[in-house]
Amino acid sequence: MFSEKANKIFQDVINTYHVLNTVDQPFTNIYNKETNVLEHLLYRKCWIDTVQWHYEDIIRDPQIDPVAALALKRQIDASNQDRTDMVEYIDSYFLEKNKNVSVKENATINTESPAWGVDRLSILALKVYHMQEEATRSNATDAHKAACQKKLDILLEQRVDLSTAIDTLLKDIENGDKYMKVYKQMKMYNDDELNPVLRSQK
Repeated sequence: MFSEKANKIFQDVINTYHVLNTVDQPFTNIYNKETNVLEHLLYRKCWIDTVQWHYEDIIRDPQIDPVAALALKRQIDASNQDRTDMVEYIDSYFLEKNKNVSVKENATINTESPAWGVDRLSILALKVYHMQEEATRSNATDAHKAACQKKLDILLEQRVDLSTAIDTLLKDIENGDKYMKVYKQMKMYNDDELNPVLRSQK
């Protein structure tokens, strides 16, 4: 099943990141983009999410230097763009894979494309990892660990449900019961022509 593969890759990414556990570490994709296209995309996607997760931790430091915070905000903006781009690459993969499927007359469209479901699955893997850390943290109180374990149980159940939903959607697309219609993200704030502040500085 697709979700089994994706969840394993996401776990591998998160474990690899936490060996050095720094946002400044170099990135190496262990999957060849020519021979393992989907795996390559999933690995890169989760790496972006993992680094951004830690950017978000850092920028919430109340003692952060304002200049450093602004620089980090720019990095988060760039990371968000990379994240969106990767979602579109993954959807393009599924569109290509299913381009010859005969769509049934009564086929319906889903509320989100497969890759946006994958996006949520990647973020969920990070939530599971870090909630597990909190549920087992040696210097935390028993009450804290118990509360985090309850949350972890819910996250694990959510991962099963989301994984099942994604696998079902992909199967429905392959069978022609659902069809994909992907809208490119029309972000305006990074565009020199669409953001009035940037346009005024040209």
